[in-house]
Amino acid sequence: MKERNMTHHHCAEPDRFVRQGFPEAVYAPGKTPAQIVTICRKLMQGNGPVMVTRAEMKVFRAVRKVFRAARYYPVARIITLRERRLERKSNNYICAVTAGTTDIAVAEEAAVTAEILGNRVERIYDVGVSGVHRLFLRGELLRGASAAIVCAGMEGALASVVGGLVRCPVIGVPTSVGYGVAFGGVSALLTMLNSCAANVSVVNIDDGFGAGVIAALINSREDRL
Repeated sequence: MKERNMTHHHCAEPDRFVRQGFPEAVYAPGKTPAQIVTICRKLMQGNGPVMVTRAEMKVFRAVRKVFRAARYYPVARIITLRERRLERKSNNYICAVTAGTTDIAVAEEAAVTAEILGNRVERIYDVGVSGVHRLFLRGELLRGASAAIVCAGMEGALASVVGGLVRCPVIGVPTSVGYGVAFGGVSALLTMLNSCAANVSVVNIDDGFGAGVIAALINSREDRL
């Protein structure tokens, strides 16, 4: 019974990219390297990108023994077995923005995800409200984006600030950065959910992968307009 559960727990779908435009990524925590390799074998049967998220180096070593072309992004903690990096005809791009340096890991998960899906990503890091003048220096780049991903912990106010500056959708990513009553990102989550900027939407705490997928879908739709 235990062996059967191990082969059915993941519900991998190799054709998700064809159907929806983004891959089913393998979430590494809680899985053994052997389980991850098994899932990756099934996903490689499809034609889309194949990703492993929140992967540590030991997982990458195990995956690379089987898939020699595997690539590791250590800051984003993403493994790719097959990427889809396209040369786009348009100049559309996504901005990945962080409040602080400690938010960069989540932002890189989002940025690398969007890049794997064939999008240009511009990074604007360490521009939080305590040094908001740095954000204004990048205003032109930010205002030209098709979508903005804003990763912020503490009180999470940066998503609203960016939302008030741009005409594109803003995807707020609350991060688990902060002292005591930040409650592991809950304070930032509540701030973003209560944003008075109508173009701000919010994903789960530390969900860089989800933000990257949504931004990629928005940007690809912009390409078709």
